[in-house]
Amino acid sequence: MNQVICQAIRERKVLSFTYDDFPRVVEPHCHGVSTAGNSVLRCYQTSGGSSSGKVPGWHMMKTDKIIGLTVSETVFTGPRDGYKKDDKGMSTIYEQL
Repeated sequence: MNQVICQAIRERKVLSFTYDDFPRVVEPHCHGVSTAGNSVLRCYQTSGGSSSGKVPGWHMMKTDKIIGLTVSETVFTGPRDGYKKDDKGMSTIYEQL
């Protein structure tokens, strides 16, 4: 899954998956290891649901909770407003915009 996410970030491809029982469509911006030691994805969610109700909006998601990951042919143009490179919530970054 890590390689798929990294390639999607490099190619700016939209991802779809289920997370916490909600379908999600996201623009992946950064992938790495959180300061708590979890593999995570920082993304901007454009559609679907969320228990927080923040759609559209920024989310950090644990990759081990992602189900049914698919890469779309849809390309997004670049970083969304509010994106901060070198994410301070991550101790290791594998790939970022």
